Amino acid sequence: MATPVVTKTAWKLQEIVAHASNVSSLVLGKASGRLLATGGDDCRVNLWSINKPNCIMSLTGHTSPVESVRLNTPEELIVAGSQSGSIRVWDLEAAKILRTLMGHKANICSLDFHPYGEFVASGSQDTNIKLWDIRRKGCVFRYRGHSQAVRCLRFSPDGKWLASAADDHTVKLWDLTAGKMMSEFPGHTGPVNVVEFHPNEYLLASGSSDRTIRFWDLEKFQVVSCIEGEPGPVRSVLFNPDGCCLYSGCQDSLRVYGWEPERCFDVVLVSWGKVADLAVCNDQLIGVAFSQSNVSSYVVDLTRVTRTGTVAQDLVQDSRPLAQQSAHPSAPLRRIYERPSTACSKPQRVKQNSESERRSPSSEDDRDERESRAEIQNAEEYNEIFQPKNSISRTPPRRSEPFPAPPEDDTATAKEAAKPSPPMDSQFPVPNLEVLPRPPVVTPTPAPKAEPAIIPATRNEPIGLKASDFLPAVKIPQQAELVDEDAMSQIRKGHDTMCVVLTSRHKNLDTVRAVWTTGDIKTSVDSAVAINDLSVVVDLLNIVNQKASLWKLDLCTTVLPQIEKLLQSKYESYVQTGCTSLKLILQRFLPLITDILAAPPSVGVDISREERLHKCRLCYKQLKSISALVKSKSALSGRHGSAFRELHLLMASLD
Repeated sequence: MATPVVTKTAWKLQEIVAHASNVSSLVLGKASGRLLATGGDDCRVNLWSINKPNCIMSLTGHTSPVESVRLNTPEELIVAGSQSGSIRVWDLEAAKILRTLMGHKANICSLDFHPYGEFVASGSQDTNIKLWDIRRKGCVFRYRGHSQAVRCLRFSPDGKWLASAADDHTVKLWDLTAGKMMSEFPGHTGPVNVVEFHPNEYLLASGSSDRTIRFWDLEKFQVVSCIEGEPGPVRSVLFNPDGCCLYSGCQDSLRVYGWEPERCFDVVLVSWGKVADLAVCNDQLIGVAFSQSNVSSYVVDLTRVTRTGTVAQDLVQDSRPLAQQSAHPSAPLRRIYERPSTACSKPQRVKQNSESERRSPSSEDDRDERESRAEIQNAEEYNEIFQPKNSISRTPPRRSEPFPAPPEDDTATAKEAAKPSPPMDSQFPVPNLEVLPRPPVVTPTPAPKAEPAIIPATRNEPIGLKASDFLPAVKIPQQAELVDEDAMSQIRKGHDTMCVVLTSRHKNLDTVRAVWTTGDIKTSVDSAVAINDLSVVVDLLNIVNQKASLWKLDLCTTVLPQIEKLLQSKYESYVQTGCTSLKLILQRFLPLITDILAAPPSVGVDISREERLHKCRLCYKQLKSISALVKSKSALSGRHGSAFRELHLLMASLD
């Protein structure tokens, strides 16, 4: 009898010295499972590529130890909170700081990026939760309700809710649309360290220092099940991407749980100590842990881990027989998130009383941003991970190979493959390999490629153009070659038309430029609109968008109807320009428009005020018309959908 081959399910990948002093926080990039960010007592944020020994980038600027770090979903932005209460946001591809956010009065204990738009939530030891608009450097939400430090924050997959866990033994669920607390989930007898939303269903998991994991139904706001008997405090939990199970990172072990009913599918012993974060990629679970200045990474092969169906004995007590237990713990019994129609309405702006929130963003913040810098340690690895190859591909590369298994696993697998196959039963003889010849394979004619609905701004070849279209059709089969003169005459037929189009456009731009030199921006925009050529309007807006100070209220009344046309265009460059212009108008003028329209009528006759009121009414009417268009396009996927969802958030106050 052959000896069974035993293979590993977990192994240590690497150990690095991450900081000159103690590591205080770290996070894994969930999209790739390859990017690691660490914050330390040396006031730095370091970026690492898993399984590579050298630091990719070191971000400086904080003047106190970094207590919390978080990467956004595309892994192109990173936010870090310090012991002093300051928050900094960096753009990893541009290798520069974007924003410095001030307002908390104590340590930043937790951070999270909103799934849509440039918003960040922060939880502090001052018990406050704040939602920041990192474009405006402003706090747009302030939640109060916890009585102790907020240890974990998570946005729901659709962006409508925010879950918070704190040292006061409670989990709270906040409605971003209404700007208030929806429900409180008590029950834990110790500080709650982590919360996690189910990727599809209305389900929330929370892990606590009391060695329990609780599952909460977000429709009925009640506990679904409670798992007790963890070997230590629950430090990290993560749902499998398909939602079939929950991974729990405990002291030196990984546990796989189901919740209806509560049960443990598998236990994997991993010597990672106090695991800090988990990520799943390529059927591998990557875990990271830190001790003093060292950071270690571990890999668990999920193909060898039981995730559904069976129960590990003596791990979770369940009096019900296995036959009565659900075979699939995550059957869709609840509602699922409606991501395309997600919108987070603009909340009521809180009154900013503290001096730190009333400071001019051009004073101390600018000084802090000048002092912040990104030190790139390894230029080749930085360019490989963060630099985009073109305008569509973002970082890091989406397709990555699994981490290689240890040599013992490779050897064992090879031995298992080399073992001779057992003889087949005589009842099932080996069939004769001489079979009938295969019929000829008919290759179907490929269907002609349809033109895309949106023509991308950057492309390798013209849309809808083929070389054969410019050559005369061969009417006589015997004529194999074309005469050069005939081919050239056919190609030049459209050349004169194109020259006329380009000459006309050049003339129109010269007309707009002549008016522009007089210094009257409004007149030059009016002239561009009067030409009735969107290409000229796009060229002009691309210039005006670069200098926000050129925008005035009367300019908005002229440009908004053109923006509506641009947003409906089939050309990606036109849509991008329209989105940029609309965002500038919303950021600079929407609060002014709403305030003027809501103000009581003045006493007496004020001509300038009446003119301003008329312009505001006109802009408001045009924005309402555009709002319906933006809402209908916010369900799109990809970069266009993200831009329209962001605009929908900014226009929420119009509803």
